[in-house]
Amino acid sequence: MTKPASKPWILGLTGGIGSGKSAAAQHFSELGIHTVDADHAARWVVEPGRPALEKIVEHFGPGVLQADGQLDRGALRALIFEAPEQRRWLEALLHPLIGEEIASHLARAQSPYAILVSPLLVESGQYKNTQRVLVIDAPQALQIQRTLQRDQTSEQQVQAILKVQASREERLRHADDVLVNDRDLTWLHSEVERLHHFYLTLRGGHP
Repeated sequence: MTKPASKPWILGLTGGIGSGKSAAAQHFSELGIHTVDADHAARWVVEPGRPALEKIVEHFGPGVLQADGQLDRGALRALIFEAPEQRRWLEALLHPLIGEEIASHLARAQSPYAILVSPLLVESGQYKNTQRVLVIDAPQALQIQRTLQRDQTSEQQVQAILKVQASREERLRHADDVLVNDRDLTWLHSEVERLHHFYLTLRGGHP
């Protein structure tokens, strides 16, 4: 009788804005590893027809909808930006649903390990649902430079996002592995491949 395949263990992958975590996650995916992005899960739970969107409209009014019935994220952001109690209401509604969505997608993984990609892995406590944490790290000046090039945004906006995200020290404190992404994409890919081969030797995220 064949032995049943062991359940994949979960790697949490995080990093600050402009660190290259999405590029790293993409390469893990190309290597055949099942990845789930927490940002995508946050979008899935508020799609038209989902109960969460109905509750948001009930609470904030139809002004949070676009003409096509999709959530108008800009309008919603404006309503909660300076209203902490409204933001807490929204988080209380969405966080459990996002957690369920992530768990459901991770449960479908067929690879030896699966990856939860989340910019707020540490801040949201999502790291507690993983067996190992990989932080993609980069010097702050490089994070700002990359984000300005990619998003055509202002340096003030990038600085504001950096302030909301966990401090670099806090992220590194939770890290089992750190990939310093301060070179080119070819080098990043080779480092991802090195870590991937190491992860294939692990059981439950541990040697």
